[in-house]
Amino acid sequence: QVQLVESGGGLVQAGGSLRLSCAASGSIFSINAMGWYRQAPGKQRELVAAITSGGSTNYADSVKGRFTISRDNAKNTVYLQMNSLKPEDTAVYYCNADLYGLGERWGMDYWGKGTLVTVSS
Repeated sequence: QVQLVESGGGLVQAGGSLRLSCAASGSIFSINAMGWYRQAPGKQRELVAAITSGGSTNYADSVKGRFTISRDNAKNTVYLQMNSLKPEDTAVYYCNADLYGLGERWGMDYWGKGTLVTVSS
């Protein structure tokens, strides 16, 4: 009943920018937090940035000062503005939402399918 739809990935040269979007849709009662994770080849999936419905944010040290997470609660959408991109930012980026769906007893994590970000040197 709940799905996360991502957009905005692509190919960019080092120093460039991309903006990722993720919209949660379906039978949603409330969203506790949304965020972005990424996974590069041969590496573990890591948290990039997260934001609560109240606006509190958390960033990985590697992206602080370059990436900005924001949200539009009315649209159940989270954004990730990525500036000054580096080749090491290349990864599949996954949207995550911690939310209560209609009929769910407890809150659950939902994941998008991922969107590829490639930064060339």
